[in-house]
Amino acid sequence: MNDRKKWEPKPTINDVARLAGVSKKTVSRVINRSPLLNEGTREKVTGVIAALGYVPNPQARALALRRNFLIGLIFDNPNAQTVLNVQLGVLDAIRDTEFELVIRPVDRHSPDLLDGIRAFIEMQRPYGVIMLPPVSENDAVAALCRELDCNYVRMGSAALDAAPHLVQSNDRQAVDHAIGHLAAMGHRRIGFIAGPEGFRSALEREAGFNDAVARLGLDSGPDIRARGNYTFETGHVAGSRLLDAAPRPTAIFSSNDEMAAGVLHAARERGIAVPDDLSIIGFDDAPIAAHIWPPLSTVRWPIAAMARAAALKLVDPADAQAGPSLFMSDLIERASVGTTRG
Repeated sequence: MNDRKKWEPKPTINDVARLAGVSKKTVSRVINRSPLLNEGTREKVTGVIAALGYVPNPQARALALRRNFLIGLIFDNPNAQTVLNVQLGVLDAIRDTEFELVIRPVDRHSPDLLDGIRAFIEMQRPYGVIMLPPVSENDAVAALCRELDCNYVRMGSAALDAAPHLVQSNDRQAVDHAIGHLAAMGHRRIGFIAGPEGFRSALEREAGFNDAVARLGLDSGPDIRARGNYTFETGHVAGSRLLDAAPRPTAIFSSNDEMAAGVLHAARERGIAVPDDLSIIGFDDAPIAAHIWPPLSTVRWPIAAMARAAALKLVDPADAQAGPSLFMSDLIERASVGTTRG
């Protein structure tokens, strides 16, 4: 009896599809835990899989697809928290699936950037790759992925690509709204700290600030504008310059939370009370925003949710259009903003 069972053919994905009355693609989606299925179909297919004792063979499937069940994450970003949040979002999307995450840091300024990415894709044969800004803003990298027939999703602050290859946030509108909040609190002279040159997010956030200044007729001249590199140290330097202006701004918007924390430090060095004498708003809603004192009002960048959506577009590219492409950033009001004294 045992010998006969030993030689019985193993059930295949075709057997599962036939008995469940669905397509092979639907069975594959069930196996990959795709969220784009109704529960009735999922339960029916899962029941047939259990009854047959069907066990997917990832090696065979990878060989047939000529790619591995790997999601590549390509980035060059000085903000470690951003990279961590992206990883958490991707891992949430591929939990309980056959997919794994593989990391590929790059130097976007290197003359060997494209050669390095080509070697990574050809060697690892990933199912698809996710690109973080500013690498995602490089059209040549996207063109390389298309040349190598490697599916990809670009994350960014603007419409960089078609919906199946894009996950986007609304940075420009979010910053406009944040400045409007400061104006509603009575602030007219508002300082601004831009992000690093070469980052589309920095351009979009600066554009949102300029939109609000023009729309509301606010005072924000070159003496209360500066640029940083998305780090605490550059925020401290920029904040020091703005706070030494005469007259100094009653509020400062910083293009990320790390730099906003640097502004808060510069204010304390000068005996400037926050929020009584100075209001500060950051961007990202990184952990530091809630942990410093006073807690920082900030624009919440939904980076983990964006990364999760990007991974789902890769896991089931046939249904990429069904996933969201635009994610809205919200203003999180905390204790670093108050009304102006005049």
